[in-house]
Order: sequence, then C-alpha cells, then structure tokens
Amino acid sequence: MLAKKLVTAQKRGETRALCLGLGMVACSMMMYFFIGITIVPFYTKSVWTTETMCKVLKASIKDKALCPNSEGSEDEDSFHYPCLQVWVNLTASGQEVMLYHTEDTLERNPKCSYVPGNSENSKEVKERIETIANNFKKYQTFPCYYDPGGMQSNVILSRLYPPKGLLFTFLWPTLMFTGGCLIIVLVKISQYVSVLSARQ
Repeated sequence: MLAKKLVTAQKRGETRALCLGLGMVACSMMMYFFIGITIVPFYTKSVWTTETMCKVLKASIKDKALCPNSEGSEDEDSFHYPCLQVWVNLTASGQEVMLYHTEDTLERNPKCSYVPGNSENSKEVKERIETIANNFKKYQTFPCYYDPGGMQSNVILSRLYPPKGLLFTFLWPTLMFTGGCLIIVLVKISQYVSVLSARQ
C-alpha cells in the first residue's frame, strides 16, 4: 500500500516537473519571438556601428528656438524644450558633424542633439539640458558612433541596443530554455529508470 502511494506521488511529481519544463520552454520561445520582432529590427536598422572619438567644437542652447516634441502637432499641444545643438569633430574623417544622443533622437527631432521625455516641469528640463551642455564643454573628447557606410553624416553618443545589450537581452530566455530542457531530460531519465526498476 505504501509502495503504491510512493509510486503515485512520484508520478505526480514527474508530471508537475514535466509541465514546469514545458512551460519554461514555451515561455522562452515567446520571449525569443518578442525580442525578434521588437529589439532585433532596431538593432539591425542602426547604421551607426563603428566607434571612434569625437571632439566637441560647439555646444549651444537655443532658448528662443524651442523645438516641438512631435512633428505635425499643434503648438498648444506640443511639449517645448530648449534645443541643445552639439557639433563635434569626427576623428575618423576630420569632418564637422552634429552629435545626437541616440538613434531615436534623430528621428524625434533632427534639429536638436538631445530630446527630453515628456514633462510638465519645464524648469527641470531646462536645468537638465544646461547640465548636459556643461558636461560637453567640460569633457570635450569622448567615444561616439558613426556610419562607416556614409549614409548618415552625423554621429550618435550611444546606441540604443549595442551588441552587449542585445546579448544580455537574449541571456534570460536562453537560461530559461536551457533550464526547461534540463528539467524535461531529467524527468525522462527518471521515468526510464523507473521502468527498468519495475521490470527487474
């Protein structure tokens, strides 16, 4: 009687472990799919792939020329902010080009080097942009990214999805997939051992 209960409990445990392993594999596949349709296209779309050094030539804030946060929107509905423009000397080619914070900055507003997030506190936004401008004036030489193919003449300060960041993004679903497969294999081995023991 006790042996039957132990066998039943073992089978239930194996079933639950097998469901856990299959669930982990299914979740990891969904995460792979989500990463593949969201992050990977942004990574492959970016042309600023080569790192070089940039030297600041000019960093100015145009207080009178406030830039709308989104194109095509009405002035009263737009979030306005001081427009920071940073011009740098590209070491790789010696050209004078405009620096943008990320790839997204260029798409949101090509006139400004930095685009803050939506905020109602214009004072904080102004202070933040002034701090950024002072940092550029203080640290005049820094690494940046440019387009080696020449499609984009401007440069960016940091990539939204660098290679290391992309690998880190794939790390968690890979660990989950590996763990799920390991659980399934261990359950199958346990079932195989149980069958061999029952035959002997």
